[in-house]
Amino acid sequence: MTKCSTKGYMIKMVGLDMDGTLLTTDKELTEHTKKVLREAIDRGVAVVPATGRPLTGIPEEVLKFPGVRYAVASNGARIVDLKEGRVLCEDLVPYETGRRVLEICSRYDSMLEIYYDGVGYAEKEKLEHIDEYVPRRPMARYITDSRRPVADVRAVYEERKAPTDKVQALFRTREECKKAWKEVEKEVPDIEITGALSNNIEVNAKGVNKGRGLLLLGELLGIGSEEIMAVGDGSNDIAMLREAGLGVAMENATDEVKAAADVITLSNDREGAAAAIEKYILRELRQNERHDRKQKEIDQC
Repeated sequence: MTKCSTKGYMIKMVGLDMDGTLLTTDKELTEHTKKVLREAIDRGVAVVPATGRPLTGIPEEVLKFPGVRYAVASNGARIVDLKEGRVLCEDLVPYETGRRVLEICSRYDSMLEIYYDGVGYAEKEKLEHIDEYVPRRPMARYITDSRRPVADVRAVYEERKAPTDKVQALFRTREECKKAWKEVEKEVPDIEITGALSNNIEVNAKGVNKGRGLLLLGELLGIGSEEIMAVGDGSNDIAMLREAGLGVAMENATDEVKAAADVITLSNDREGAAAAIEKYILRELRQNERHDRKQKEIDQC
């Protein structure tokens, strides 16, 4: 096997967080990034969206990007074959666990969300005042455009009485978020709790995270952990940065995320994900191609 100078193996799969990583602050997928993704895919690399978003919250231009076949959604709760429209793996939050999380978070000024079958549900009234919970317009616009509005999230949850992909809450203040986080950790056992924003809580079933999702997908594709690169910026990316053979943190990542990574790339607004793919994957593949071409010429002499 050809060696990669960074971790010892050629990278065959790259897991990419969306917000703050692959997408710019304005939630755009730049033309240069598209070009880099196309080259990676053409060279046989599996490019995988790995996000806390529900499946339907992943941008269409990413879901339908030529050659992007798999997605890890809801922090790893749902692994999907996009080409066949088939769920390869799901690991859901038990009904009673989700109920307790929602009850705790509802004690605070929060916007509750539940994900079912790849679809996010949020309260219509809170969505109409999303700027009070998400001040950044691009993120607020993404949430309002991708969530299915309902009158009462907890009522929907009680009516369905079924396991859910993920439970999430956005809080008006960071202070309330911290308090709720501590309560959830103390009162609700057997969960994974993380967050992508400074004022949100994301709860998955015990053991569910993006890292585990990428490894499971890798097993299905015959790709080992040492052949996987993961790129992210938020606390819900830490597990995959640690689990992957090469963990890449964005320049705009938190200190905790950077500490979990092997290397740090440029910020999302400077196309850092594309830069990492070029540096740690494409450069090696191009060198191998040149070497093989020269060797072929020598063999023909």
